[in-house]
Amino acid sequence: MHNGGVPEEIEREERLRVSAAAACRLLAAWWELNARDLPWRFGRTTPWGVLVSEVMSQQTQMSRVVPYWESWMAVWPDAAALAVASTAEVITAWGRLGYPRRALRLQECARVVAEEYANELPHTYEELVALPGVGDYTASAVLSFAFGERVAVIDTNIRRVLSRVFLGMESRGGAASRTERELAGRVLPEEMPERDASGSSVIWNQAVMELGATVCTAKAPQCGDCPLRGECAFLAAGLPGLGERRTRPRQRFQGTDRQVRGIILNALRQAAAQAARGVADGRLETGAPGAVPRSQIEQLWPDHVQLDACIASLDEDGLLDMLPDGSLRLPQ
Repeated sequence: MHNGGVPEEIEREERLRVSAAAACRLLAAWWELNARDLPWRFGRTTPWGVLVSEVMSQQTQMSRVVPYWESWMAVWPDAAALAVASTAEVITAWGRLGYPRRALRLQECARVVAEEYANELPHTYEELVALPGVGDYTASAVLSFAFGERVAVIDTNIRRVLSRVFLGMESRGGAASRTERELAGRVLPEEMPERDASGSSVIWNQAVMELGATVCTAKAPQCGDCPLRGECAFLAAGLPGLGERRTRPRQRFQGTDRQVRGIILNALRQAAAQAARGVADGRLETGAPGAVPRSQIEQLWPDHVQLDACIASLDEDGLLDMLPDGSLRLPQ
């Protein structure tokens, strides 16, 4: 018991409720003035457009995603359009977004949506997570951002902000802990009447994520510019452990299989684009259209053991075709 007979647990929960309500009001005002004007926000796209933006944004900065998303949606505005595109077109359009397997999974998802859901995204969590390439985060984000459902959205940025503000500690890397998931649910605003839309869970999810991406960053939080500085337990405690443990593990890129796979795919994209220009100009190619000879492939990377392993993994992922003469091209 504590404080005149009030159980300490109840007192903590009440403090959390009051702090969360204050944070909700502050963040809503901040969001209205500071939200980045991304083309899939503010009701300017379809639920399918929201899903595409979320898949593209996985492990990729949103500022890099914008031109790819705009080009992609101009060509394939809905699931049915993407479902009938060629694999080569899809991989080429994905460009340098990274993790190109996501592009093929997105097309698999499009085929299911087009064929089984009459080209309309399903509205339930269970149906969404059953779609190819859609996990817990993406399903929750679509439910919140596209359909306005009250659901906690949990990504790296949101975990970091909530852990710092309400728990006074850094969020660990890896999967979200049970404590982090429970916290996200406990501070999620209840739905308010339409006259007070600032209290909606949709704005809360978007604003917390935006704050984590632009202000409450992993290594150098701009606490002086943060609307939650008066509510933040992490700031009040003196930023304990800041920089000792990254919220997202550092990923080495130079010399990795990711780099080599990207170099190979870039060469195949260039060859496909050159073949397409030749067709448009009425010129005929000798051999398979868009194929890169083995001799050129071997010049892409000096370590041929690693090169061959990356080619094999790209083939296994369905991201290239290996032709009988050893040349490579994008899947047709």
